[in-house]
Formats: sequence, C-alpha cells, structure tokens
Amino acid sequence: MPKVEFHFDFGSPNAYLAHLVIPEIEQRTGVKFEYVPVLLGGVYKLTGKPVPRLRASPASRTSPTTSASRRRASSNATGSLASGRTRSFPVNTLTIMRGAIAAQKLEVFERYVDEIYRHMWSEPKKLDDPAVLREVLLESGFDANRFAELVQDPEVKAQLLDNTERSVARGTFGSPTFFVGDEIFFGKDRLRDVEEMILATR
Repeated sequence: MPKVEFHFDFGSPNAYLAHLVIPEIEQRTGVKFEYVPVLLGGVYKLTGKPVPRLRASPASRTSPTTSASRRRASSNATGSLASGRTRSFPVNTLTIMRGAIAAQKLEVFERYVDEIYRHMWSEPKKLDDPAVLREVLLESGFDANRFAELVQDPEVKAQLLDNTERSVARGTFGSPTFFVGDEIFFGKDRLRDVEEMILATR
C-alpha cells in the first residue's frame, strides 16, 4: 500500500471539505490517510506567499469523488462559510495546530481533529480566544488543562515547526496538500487524482 499523507491546517476551509471526503476514499481504497498538522502561516512565511483572505468555495466545486451524503455535508459546511456565522474569522490557528501535536502525544488525535473541525467550521467559534478554546475542549471531553500545558511545551512547538518545514521542503505551498508516496497534489479538487494514484500504486 502507498503512504498517503494529508497536510492540513484547521484554518483552511478547503482542507475541512477534504476532511469530510477522505473517509470514503479510505473505504474504497483500503488506504489510511496520515494526517500531518502544519502551520499555514509558517508555510506562507517560508514560501514568501501573501496570506490569502478567507473565501468560501462554492459547493459545486467539492471533490467529484464525494457521494450524495458527503456532497450534502460539504454543501452545508460551505454554506456556513458563506453566511454571517463566519464573522469571527479569520482565526489564528497557532494554538489549535499545536493542540493537534499535543493530541498526538495524548493519543486522542483523530477525535481532536473531528472536534476542532466541527467547532471551526460546522459550528463556528473563535478558537484563538483562550476562553472559547477551553470551553470547546471541555465540551468535547478533553483535558483542557493538559492541553494548555502541552501547547506551550518546547517539544510540541518544535514538532509543529519541523512538520511545517519538512512539508514546505517537499513542495507544499498551501492547504490542503496531499502526498501519495513522493507525488504531491494540492487542493481538495485533486482528490480524484489522489484516489487514482492510490489505486494505480496499489
């Protein structure tokens, strides 16, 4: 089986839409995507790109690999991006991306990703507000005090930086970015190509 990676930052709406589709691709191909947290601000800094303004993507541009149910989910998510519910954005994702590294250490990574994405896009909240983030973590059943400690841990900070630098060194310039082996694909609209590459490589 090929190694398939999803390099993501919670701040990217297109990465969120890709996250909704990935489980179906995993089911069809039998390949598990490896989620790699990167800091999008760091990617832009390292590549010299300006930080783009938040812009919702039309539901019609979701990946053609989605089923009807996933298209509905993506449409609902995109709808929230285009509504007034996005008034708290953009959100500085530094803390929640460090939180993703912390979640890996605490072995709650997959649930953390699902919950942060839910509170970021499905039920939008200003997650760079420490009080809001603490409330979200508690609501989702996480140890908020432990997360608060770990996001300040030098090893956690260094791991996120290392992830970001390594990703950029491999060609990443935004989120979502996918790798099938050493082959790079950028954007949720490339998920069909990702799936085809997985099947061809397998």
